[in-house]
Parts: sequence; structure tokens; C-alpha cells
Amino acid sequence: MDTAKANVLAGILLSPLGNRWAHVQAVAAQGRSIANAGISGVDNEILVTACWLHDIGYAQALKTTGFHPLDGAVFLAGLGVDERIVSLVAYHSGAMYEAEERGLSDALAAFAPADPVLLDALTYADLTTGPKGQRVTFPERISEILGRYGAGDPVHQAITRAQPSLASSVKRTENLIAEALSTIA
Repeated sequence: MDTAKANVLAGILLSPLGNRWAHVQAVAAQGRSIANAGISGVDNEILVTACWLHDIGYAQALKTTGFHPLDGAVFLAGLGVDERIVSLVAYHSGAMYEAEERGLSDALAAFAPADPVLLDALTYADLTTGPKGQRVTFPERISEILGRYGAGDPVHQAITRAQPSLASSVKRTENLIAEALSTIA
């Protein structure tokens, strides 16, 4: 699946969700910006396609477990989408932590681990984009997520545990972007 088809599919499934669709469009724009920076070794088509599809599991028609990374990955795998994209959707933004909280680690482990550089880049795009598509800092995004979900919610617990790892993902991507841009100058 290429970025144009991913855009169409995500639009069909997520546009009824309002802010979620705005978020996904902005994450895809962030992915395109990362791609335009020219980070060495990054498959830009895979990255941007995964950005379009990362939250597809929120679509009502796809909900089976209620855990959007897993529901999205199962759907995409069923369509025969490239395993690299499926893995990025499955593992984006610390999904393994939430899978543990929900008792879904074994189900998530059915998917191959994602390429770490691409996973960091997708996580960066997701966690520097607010719920309405606005650019935010990583700390602002984490604060917003924790505020949206109560302390007993699996998302809150997972994000709290994952925060150091997520911060490292964001920092590594910022460093790669800065390095790539410095070679242009």
C-alpha cells in the first residue's frame, strides 16, 4: 500500500471521528517533514504510509479488542499490507506497554518487531502532534494524554511507564533530523 492509498483508506475509516482524523492528517504531514529532511536509511514511503495508518484501529468497524494498535495491525495484515507497515502500526508510541496493561502482549507479539529507526520516527510524529492536529512538544502531548485518561486507565498506566522510552525515541529522531539538515547547509 502506498501513501496515496493509505490516505484514502484512513480518510474513509477515520474522517467520521473528527479530531482523530485531524490528528492523523497532521501526523502524516509530520512524517512527510521527516522524510523531506532526508534521514539516511529511512524508507520514506513506509514511514509516511504508516503515519497515515497508525490510528486506523480506532475506526468503529475495526474494533475487536479495543486496543487500536492491535486492531489496526490485524486489519492491515488481513489486507496483505507490507509487514513493515503493519509492524509500525502494531508497535507505535509504546504500544507494547499498553498491551501489557491490557493482557494483550501475546497477541501483539504475533507481529514482527518494527524497524527501530522508523518506529522512533513514527512515535516522534505521533507524540509531537496534538489530538486536534496541532503541533505540540513531547511533554505537552504526554501531559494531554495523561489528563485525558484517569490514573486507573490502562493508557494512563502504560504512558506513565513508557515515558522514558518514548522520550528517548523522540530525542533520537530529533537528533537524526538535525544531523540530516546539517548536511544540507
